[in-house]
Amino acid sequence: MNTLVWKVDKYVDNLENNPHVVDAANLLRENEVVALPTETVYGLGGNAENDEAVAKIFAAKGRPVDNPLIIHIADKEQLSRFVDEVPLVAKKLMDAFWPGPLTIIFKRKAGVLSELATAGLETVAVRMPDHPVALALLKKCGLPIAAPSANSSGKPSPTNAGHVIDDLNGKIAGVLDGGATGVGVESTVVDCTEPVPVILRPGGVTKEELEAVVGEVRVDAALTNEGAKPKAPGMKYRHYAPNAPLFMVSGTTAFLQSLIEEKQREGLRVGVLTTEENVGAYHADLVLVCGKRAALETVATALYETLRQFNKGNVDIIYSEIFPNTGVGYAIMNRLQKAAGNKLITE
Repeated sequence: MNTLVWKVDKYVDNLENNPHVVDAANLLRENEVVALPTETVYGLGGNAENDEAVAKIFAAKGRPVDNPLIIHIADKEQLSRFVDEVPLVAKKLMDAFWPGPLTIIFKRKAGVLSELATAGLETVAVRMPDHPVALALLKKCGLPIAAPSANSSGKPSPTNAGHVIDDLNGKIAGVLDGGATGVGVESTVVDCTEPVPVILRPGGVTKEELEAVVGEVRVDAALTNEGAKPKAPGMKYRHYAPNAPLFMVSGTTAFLQSLIEEKQREGLRVGVLTTEENVGAYHADLVLVCGKRAALETVATALYETLRQFNKGNVDIIYSEIFPNTGVGYAIMNRLQKAAGNKLITE
């Protein structure tokens, strides 16, 4: 398959009628799959109402079919097509955070969406992306679009079109190149089918921000239970992993440096994920800066690009600093834990 790449300036007017957006929308209506930019990561979109289209998403990614997909929409009115009810708490969250990096779990109507897209669950995950190219494409095609991250399953998510091509060239119909994404980590997923909202995946909207709108918000225990059937992506299987084994390190910079030297004595090439504040503390074969510790949103934005850079650095092992488990730091640590398979070294 020849994968087309269309560059689209997200700042121009009338994006809905941009010829590249029109071409991509036509392919989606023909049940092909197309990668699209969002404010979080690039998504791999397909018609959520068609089994053939959804099957192509899973095939291109190599994704397990029991892992449900997030449905992307252009406006709230589309919900009535495939959602049973919109609880008051969900309405409040939609008003506060849509369009934006928040996915909401609803009870779904039977017989509308592909069972592959929902992994056979009675619920469905939905979001409205905050990216002009994505919204223009969704409006133009007029379909609910299932769109997981546009990468090979288990690898770091793509934050620019080049990452998509690296993983999926020849496997998908096209890529809408709208430039680099902003948030850098995927959307927060919140289950609104219970009286108290439950975070199923931390992401671009923090727990504190959610609670400022709706009061109490819980965190689901399934985030750390690998045996639980997932209600949302990111709750099962190893994700975001670079090629070399990754270990999180809790301790001083001196302790981490001692780990580096130990592996170098064994003849291994060692990589380190750090921040601007600590970059001078490490002497490794590849030291990569991932944002500023004093501004964790910059770490989130750079995380996947940094993990991908390790693949090009030909390292044998990677050590990563850890981050505060609050605010967007919770999402960062969730991704690092998945990427490392929960491997943590403590001083």
